[in-house]
Amino acid sequence: MAVNFNALVEEFKRTNWKDAGTWHAAPKIVVLLAILIGVPVGGFFAFNQAQIEELELGQKKEEGLKKDYVDKKKQAVNLELHRQQLREINVQFGALLKQLPNKSEMEALLVDINQAGLRRGLQFELFKPAAAEIRRDFYAELPIDVKVTGSYHDMGAFASEVGQLSRIVTLNNVAIVASKDGNLTMDAVARTFRYLDDAEVQQQRKAAAKKPGAK
Repeated sequence: MAVNFNALVEEFKRTNWKDAGTWHAAPKIVVLLAILIGVPVGGFFAFNQAQIEELELGQKKEEGLKKDYVDKKKQAVNLELHRQQLREINVQFGALLKQLPNKSEMEALLVDINQAGLRRGLQFELFKPAAAEIRRDFYAELPIDVKVTGSYHDMGAFASEVGQLSRIVTLNNVAIVASKDGNLTMDAVARTFRYLDDAEVQQQRKAAAKKPGAK
């Protein structure tokens, strides 16, 4: 059956949309189809919008869980490597700690520094340990004002021997000037270190906790 589209268009144009009783068949069919399709579709979205949003949230959560799983899997795979690295760090730290004397060994270390200079023929004009140590987290630092006179070669040998002591000693603020007899005079601050015992560490932590602004 042939459909006269021009006639249908003219019919829609003549339709009074405010008066449904005057509508012809074609407008009624179009409106009916719109109702039959639009109402279910609108109802579907109206009643299922919350579920759609919940589904989207679930999908985002799933992506986050997958990412967490991948990250944790990587950590689990590298766990033994991290443990090995931690063991190596602890060994290295222990070796460094052994290079720090304890409280009872400090006096012997000061003697070693003094003897290193005397063995090299240096004349000590000043060897003065600080009146008080400078305490850090787990160790204490003791500055020693040193002034020696001797040849360039002897001073170099003294610095080398101090650097080779079994305990850590550093020479700082070094100043060398020529003396009248042709020798050299060196002013320096030798710094040596010792580790704090458990009681001293606890005392340090308590003192730090009492400072203003400490958490």
